[in-house]
Amino acid sequence: MILTSDFKTGMTILYEGNIYQIIEFLHVKPGKGQAFVRTKLRNLRTGAIIDYSFNAGEKVEQAHIEKKKMQFVYSTNDAYVFMDNETFEQIEMAKEKMAWESNFLLEGMEVEVVDYSGEILGINLPEKVALEVTESAPAVAGNTATNAQKEVTLETGFVVKVPMFINQGDKIIVSTIDGKYSSRA
Repeated sequence: MILTSDFKTGMTILYEGNIYQIIEFLHVKPGKGQAFVRTKLRNLRTGAIIDYSFNAGEKVEQAHIEKKKMQFVYSTNDAYVFMDNETFEQIEMAKEKMAWESNFLLEGMEVEVVDYSGEILGINLPEKVALEVTESAPAVAGNTATNAQKEVTLETGFVVKVPMFINQGDKIIVSTIDGKYSSRA
């Protein structure tokens, strides 16, 4: 058990049967009444983000999350398969649980699999990944305004806006947090 005064960003807690990660928190001491801790929590099972206020000094159970390095091996019709590089044990994750992550997954990529007491909650991708541009519209002549962008399709099928000089076959770095172009690879 931990006190609300020990909260830290990124900490995981077990509350009302759900596993939450603390995204942000703020200790509030109003002029009248009891102090409290205002938090923003991400449900690690559903991905939903909620705002919740705890009373100051309230105790909550800390959820011990295990993160294992695993390699993405292949996908089936309804799942992605990951392998532990040390034990060669394989796990499957349903495709519907990984809608966003699938935009950046390539076979052979190493990811962190997030596990809570044997329950697979999801994966953590590297912050940035290098992907190849498979489709690119040609740059339009005369469209040279500053920061002019065009849409390209990457090898995973993800569509991203990039500067005009990026062409089909180029490798680019994309942020897995917001899906935006970062630089050439």
